[in-house]
Amino acid sequence: MPTPRTGPPAFPTALPAPRTPDPMAAPALRWGVLGTGWIAERFVRSVQRHTRQRFTAVGSRDAARAGEFAGRHGIPASYGSYEELVAATDVDVVYVATEHTAHLDCARLALEAGRHTLVEKPLALDATEATELAELAAARGLFCAEALWTFFLPRFDVVRQILDSGVLGDVHSVLADHGEHFAPGHRILRADLAGGPLLDLGTYPVSLATWVLGEPAEILAAGQPHPAGVNGQLSAVLRDGDGNQAVVHTTLFSDTPTTATIAGSHATLTLPGPFYQPGDVHLTPAGGGPALTYSEPRTAHEALHFEAAEVARRVAEGHRESPLRPLEASIVTLRAMDGIRRTCGIEFAP
Repeated sequence: MPTPRTGPPAFPTALPAPRTPDPMAAPALRWGVLGTGWIAERFVRSVQRHTRQRFTAVGSRDAARAGEFAGRHGIPASYGSYEELVAATDVDVVYVATEHTAHLDCARLALEAGRHTLVEKPLALDATEATELAELAAARGLFCAEALWTFFLPRFDVVRQILDSGVLGDVHSVLADHGEHFAPGHRILRADLAGGPLLDLGTYPVSLATWVLGEPAEILAAGQPHPAGVNGQLSAVLRDGDGNQAVVHTTLFSDTPTTATIAGSHATLTLPGPFYQPGDVHLTPAGGGPALTYSEPRTAHEALHFEAAEVARRVAEGHRESPLRPLEASIVTLRAMDGIRRTCGIEFAP
């Protein structure tokens, strides 16, 4: 009688295709936008080009800015307050694109007004705030998610399938980095806006680490201050209960490769930089050998529409979260970032 095969499956002959549905097939919902900054511009433009979603209103604390934003994007209504936006009767979903320090208040405002809510990453400043939003959404029976677009990309569905297949074997190591140079005056250098690289850039490597290895049991970290009065860079080792480790790094001093590696006992998965955007996936067998590659165009933020299409599908089907980035996953990532900040002595300005 043959001995049952144990261990990971045989190394594949090809990588899986993404299972991401056509964004144009997602039911058309009516969206309101809170905030008119850099990410709001790119989100609206991408969603308008690649989906059937409709932007019906935009809100800002500056009525003139809201009007200008609405005019640029053909949005029929603009409001000079967030309260007016969430009260609009022709809005199904609110996209919160304000500064990090306003995420909690704006998301709470939208949920209390009975609006399904997509909050730009990070979901909140810390895990306590994020938990409050999750509990509020559940109590109101509303959809809520963090707009961490990485996990909604076709590239990451390929990664998801590779991880689920077990072909990597036992995953012992995750390596991820994200560094960019920022000129003086950028909001990331402002202490009053919870500046520093962790919430802006570090969310990507830390969320990858917690996705693959789960919530860390131990955190080792070190940081370096920036002359502007915020943290300038930090590195951390996140160790799970079995001793497996993720090494993450983020900096606003310099441009770095921004790559990621997930290394297992039988194969290694690598994501060329920027690892959190559309791009390639490489799978290499342990000990070397020909690598398998999945490729897609590197369209950068033009791919933000995938998260909007996922939200529209889930809301239309009556779901309250997305399995691609459930709220608990966002909270786990924030708990890890809370631990990194405590270890490094980083405090946000009151």
